[in-house]
Amino acid sequence: MSNRHLARTIAMQALFLWDFHGKKEANLEPLISGVFKSFAPQFEDHGFVHDVINGVLKYQEAIDAYITKYATEWPLDQITVVDRNILRIGVYELIFNEEIPAKVAINEAIEIAKTFGSESSGKFVNGVLGAIYKDMLKEEEREKK
Repeated sequence: MSNRHLARTIAMQALFLWDFHGKKEANLEPLISGVFKSFAPQFEDHGFVHDVINGVLKYQEAIDAYITKYATEWPLDQITVVDRNILRIGVYELIFNEEIPAKVAINEAIEIAKTFGSESSGKFVNGVLGAIYKDMLKEEEREKK
């Protein structure tokens, strides 16, 4: 498993805990530390994990709006906590983090969904992020003209 894949997994688990407990914590550091201790005590690249989590939190309102717009059949609060937070990371990387190639963001989200979500999570995440990406490409084409 690559370092960034593991980092995204750790970020998803910390965001899952934060969301599961009602998003009460303003400081996620204790959650992040707990995930590191439990699942990756030897992992040393904490920076990428923090970047992902801080990015998701910074743009959460806009990210959730994207999810709501593109997951039309599912109100945000009815999407499983796992899928919702995988989508948050995926949308953050796809829309707000220019350092991550779009296809990497989508593929990583799908792989995490397959590992941690339900049987249909990979397809669901792929559908939502794929639709966002398709619209991004259309917008880029319009801007070129």
